[in-house]
Amino acid sequence: MGDRIVTWPNVLSAARLAGVPVFLWLVVGPRTPTADIIACLLLGVAGLSDWLDGKLARALDQVSELGKKLDPAADRLYILAALIGLAVRGIIPWWLLGALVGRELIVAAGLLALRRWTEYGTLQVAFVGKAATLCLMYAFPLLFLGAHGGGPAEVVRVFGWAFAIWGTALYWWAAILYLTQIKDLVRGARMKGAAAS
Repeated sequence: MGDRIVTWPNVLSAARLAGVPVFLWLVVGPRTPTADIIACLLLGVAGLSDWLDGKLARALDQVSELGKKLDPAADRLYILAALIGLAVRGIIPWWLLGALVGRELIVAAGLLALRRWTEYGTLQVAFVGKAATLCLMYAFPLLFLGAHGGGPAEVVRVFGWAFAIWGTALYWWAAILYLTQIKDLVRGARMKGAAAS
């Protein structure tokens, strides 16, 4: 694992992070179809760069500790920004925002325990977690576009909710996998510590 800071994957992740406030402003500020389309395009570019930075990191042998933190941070911030925008505009219920934010808080608490009891700082991103993020990244623009009137908007809204439901289920499944992995690592570290003493 490299400790380099300036790499192509890290540049992409940093650019993705810089787009989060722009995206949030587009969603809660103008509230026009044009702003929603631009926000959806920005979300699409963010999703594409998420896929691309992982590919580049492996292809160019530029996997780094910073990249392992930047990449999921950008994903989570986009998800949070989209959830806040959707909830503020009344497109999704507040309980859905609570379910996804609650999941993040539970996993964050597990990671704190992991850092306290083991030498591990982060976990490998699970495929289920990536699939969940992808579903949610599809769901949010579809829900934004489906919030406008017209027959096509109704169809788009149905697809948006399908992705949102699957994404939420997969997000919680990934959380259960992460928490199980954390529990096993902490238990192993504590048993190792007890055996050493």
